[in-house]
Amino acid sequence: MSQNNTAAARVLPPEELIKQQEFARECAELLRQRFGEDHALLALVHSYGCQQNTSDGEKLMGMLAEMGFGFTETPADADLILYNTCAVRENAEVKVFGNVGELSHLKKARPELLIGLCGCMMQQAHIADKIKRSYPQVDLVFGTHSLPQFPELLLETLRRGKRVFRVEDSAGVIAEGIPVRRTPGVKASLPIMYGCDNFCTYCVVPLVRGRERSRRPEDVLKEAREIADAGFKEITLLGQNVNSYGSGLPDGMRFPELLRKVSEVPGDFWVRFLSSHPKDCTKELIDTIAECPKVCNHIYLPVQSGSNRILKRMNRHYTVEWYKELIAYARERIPGVMFTTDLIVGFPGETEEDFMQTLKLVEEVRFASLFTFIYSKREGTAAAKMDDPVPKEEKSRWFSMLLDAQRKIGAEHYRGYVGKTFRVLCDGRSPLGLTGRTEFNAVIDFPGDASLIGQFVQVEVVRADKHNLSGVVRSAD
Repeated sequence: MSQNNTAAARVLPPEELIKQQEFARECAELLRQRFGEDHALLALVHSYGCQQNTSDGEKLMGMLAEMGFGFTETPADADLILYNTCAVRENAEVKVFGNVGELSHLKKARPELLIGLCGCMMQQAHIADKIKRSYPQVDLVFGTHSLPQFPELLLETLRRGKRVFRVEDSAGVIAEGIPVRRTPGVKASLPIMYGCDNFCTYCVVPLVRGRERSRRPEDVLKEAREIADAGFKEITLLGQNVNSYGSGLPDGMRFPELLRKVSEVPGDFWVRFLSSHPKDCTKELIDTIAECPKVCNHIYLPVQSGSNRILKRMNRHYTVEWYKELIAYARERIPGVMFTTDLIVGFPGETEEDFMQTLKLVEEVRFASLFTFIYSKREGTAAAKMDDPVPKEEKSRWFSMLLDAQRKIGAEHYRGYVGKTFRVLCDGRSPLGLTGRTEFNAVIDFPGDASLIGQFVQVEVVRADKHNLSGVVRSAD
């Protein structure tokens, strides 16, 4: 069922990145003039939405660090505020507009404050136009395809003293060598590809992130080694559809082989990946997960609907039967494997019968967890033109039924963990002391000293509540 038609991606030449480094140095000089030689520059960078956006935010912070910025989470302390936006659902857009509106009083009090918006929302021309018309406090707007040119765009803003908008339509590029300022912690994200060729009828991603393009394996593996050497204990490989990795690459490497090579990088760490499109999920990939100890036995496999009729309207290119066969094969090959999925409730034209098929699928597969959403209309998608006669109240009722079913399934999963001991990556604090995750992505809280953060420990589950597990440390790895 795989469809790989992507042409080779254009890779930005090294001289383009050298030019951006020079722009960053010029920005640093103009910023010193703007804020004063002795002023400690601070930037606030907030990324909305998915982990790909978070990864982009780390690159933006890397470029800002080259310009001399430190970082803050307090808008009143910032000299530059940059919101990296998400366009997948309407609620995300509403939140961005509200937060940008609240910055108007800061701009009035401090005219020298720089405010920028970037990311998926800004890649849409109608959104950029709305910002231009209604949000005069915003100085800089650029889309996803212009991220590598951020230093150049900021320099233009500083030089001209006027607003700069860069929203260009593009198939997308690969940009290697951009500095990255990773979020401190025990987990790191590693993009292996960008864009999407699937054109699901509800999804705006191909319109705002361009066509599928894969990074060269040697670049991915180099970054994986850097992440492992830096002491991170979990690496998440990112792509809109990681299963189609390799399309357009001259050496023909595909995702299962790349996953094996990442897991062979020296170091004690786990490997996860997302997102994973069912139509491109192969038995070879499942075998790879089974045979590579570092690859976690948790698979995020978005199904979106349990109705074949709706899957066809969504342009998903698989059937419910195909999906259940994948689940069955994975459970046969991978001990303890658990699945997480996405479900859209109330897709245009969905009937109660269609919804009941989705509910049946949830009860049959018994997912570890769900990301469930009521359909959100996105301008420019095919689904936005479809009739959508079902009232919101009915969709909300279906949504509640789905959540109730999953709560019962989750509680049964949790009760089954009591008395069992799992390897857990301790990744932070909790009211009980510490918290961590199993390789199948269950969260466990347990008492312990902060020195355990960033370590693998063996934790026995002693109690299961509706929404969380509690345990005790039995030993450190």
